[in-house]
Amino acid sequence: MRNFEVPYQNLYIYLLDGIVLEAEESALGSGFIGNWIEGENSFLFFSMPAQERVAKLLKSKPDLRLLDDYHFLYEEWQGGGLEPLRINPFLIVPPWMHMDANRDEIKIVIDPGVVFGTGLHPTTRDCLRAVSRLSRTAAMGRVLDIGTGTGILGMAAASMGATEVWGVDANPLCVKTAQRNVRLNHLENRMTIEQGNAENFADKPAETVLANIHYDAIMKLMEAPAFREKQWFILSGLMRSQARDLKMVLMRHGLQVVEEWDCDMTWYTMLVRNR
Repeated sequence: MRNFEVPYQNLYIYLLDGIVLEAEESALGSGFIGNWIEGENSFLFFSMPAQERVAKLLKSKPDLRLLDDYHFLYEEWQGGGLEPLRINPFLIVPPWMHMDANRDEIKIVIDPGVVFGTGLHPTTRDCLRAVSRLSRTAAMGRVLDIGTGTGILGMAAASMGATEVWGVDANPLCVKTAQRNVRLNHLENRMTIEQGNAENFADKPAETVLANIHYDAIMKLMEAPAFREKQWFILSGLMRSQARDLKMVLMRHGLQVVEEWDCDMTWYTMLVRNR
């Protein structure tokens, strides 16, 4: 296995009150990595200290205000070393390493940048297991991947036989990251990444939904009849009490939990079928 240097050693993050527009990012210099927008805040990521550039931005945009700044090692930010990871039948490999899949494995190349979704989190792992389980049970058909992040779940579905995959994320940085990963895995002809809020895609024609997102967002989606009409659902990002409450909602709408995964009775993932 050939090892390459990880893309970043250090991350310097500047939290701003206000939104930095995409058109303004080009002035932030070569060390700028990306802009994570959360609500009315912008998290500016750099690979080197950028106090002067941020100060210049603030001077030109008086509606912005620096709230805080942080420094992490890249591996700390991603929650550990970014080594190849096996989650049967998937082999997840960062692009700076070369590793061949075994005959019965499916290789997925993931460059996470500063976005989460490498397979390290238990909900991602269990969603990948659920995708594998569903592929052995039924045809996934068209797949809607809500909160796509790095695109890892949508790419797993595309690799397991989904006819088309739409990845949706409200965060523009996630969209850019997922689009890059789609290209790395040569899935451009079967997977499309779009920016938008989850509820705006509730009526998107699809047979299968992947949603590793906040509990409140799942509950809001369940209010839409067009969303509940999908045939299969993989739902995750759920704590124990949230999973219990969601089951009651699913039962009320005639949806059946086919299989369930949990990590230390803390994080829950469900494979759900429309009766």
